[in-house]
Amino acid sequence: MLKLLFWLVLCLNAVLFAYGQGLLGSYKASAREPQRVRNQLNTDKLILHMPAGAALVAAPAPAAPAAPAAAASDPLACTEVGNFNAAQARRFDQLIAPLALGERQTRQDITVSEITSYMVMIPPLGSKDAAERKAAELKAQGVSNYFILNESTPTKWAISLGVFKAESAAQTQLAQLKKEGVTGARVAGRTSQAARQTYRFRDLDAAARAALAEAVGKFDDINTRPCK
Repeated sequence: MLKLLFWLVLCLNAVLFAYGQGLLGSYKASAREPQRVRNQLNTDKLILHMPAGAALVAAPAPAAPAAPAAAASDPLACTEVGNFNAAQARRFDQLIAPLALGERQTRQDITVSEITSYMVMIPPLGSKDAAERKAAELKAQGVSNYFILNESTPTKWAISLGVFKAESAAQTQLAQLKKEGVTGARVAGRTSQAARQTYRFRDLDAAARAALAEAVGKFDDINTRPCK
């Protein structure tokens, strides 16, 4: 009985061993059909079927390269110099003549308002009566050099206490009047229309710009500015 059981167990182990080694076949069909497996990997024969209304998500388009920034305009492409009075313009012409700039140089006559003198004054008092009362006050303080302005101008019914070519002289007169007890006076510039000349220079190279700057530097009250 024991011998029979031994041989049965031995035979069962042998069958299991053979099965595990694949000697008795396999239930996995794809393991024994390599050609079929290769056929399933032919991806070039696949066709994608999508339901109606579906849409593919497109890959984002590469960002367009940024346009190069516009070149900044050259502030020295056009240079304006001025304003010259007649005598200064003649001198400036002589200084820049050797540059022989031709059409790159133009000159323009302009009219400007400029201060030509300085007045020590008591601002407009609003009426003739008010101006005469202030004049009487000045006379009582010992001031005799005064004049009531009665023309139809913005300074009508003001009182002039002296007109001077230089501002420094006007300030000196104002200080003296304050010492005498005069109040309410101040210095005001008087303007008039004057003819002046300006120059414009275009497309100058570095050497011409340097020569122009040297010429302008010989004038104390002349400035240089960019133009269009």
